[in-house]
Amino acid sequence: MYDLGAGTGALTRPLLAAGAQVVAVEAHPGRASDLRRLCHGSSGRLRVLELDVLRLRVPHHPFQVVANPPYAIATQLVRMLLSPGSGLTSAHLVLQRRVARHLVQGGASGSVRWARRYRLELGLPVPRTACTPATRVDLVVLVVRRR
Repeated sequence: MYDLGAGTGALTRPLLAAGAQVVAVEAHPGRASDLRRLCHGSSGRLRVLELDVLRLRVPHHPFQVVANPPYAIATQLVRMLLSPGSGLTSAHLVLQRRVARHLVQGGASGSVRWARRYRLELGLPVPRTACTPATRVDLVVLVVRRR
């Protein structure tokens, strides 16, 4: 399981508690270091990569993503995850509702190509207060599944 833009570990920690193997990708050196410390007792189930998420080499083997990525790179990230050769099997991404809706409706470049291999749909809404600090935009989970 990949947590892209892992930040302070709000998703990483529950994934580890549920027994998942997690690759947490975080560009900020201090937060990456804190993640390593916070999850030290994860019995080798956590790997922290300190790099910009858009520089991640997308695995060709099957993988899953659960993430609340930086909103400024959401479309680029989805494009990267759904690129030819990607082994993505599913993703649950917390995104701005308008961006997620745009992706689901096929408005992004590359969406015709994605539609052959992936199904994108809007999942549950996420309360603005679920983020710290609270966001000023409406959020939703974008659910991506390989066909």
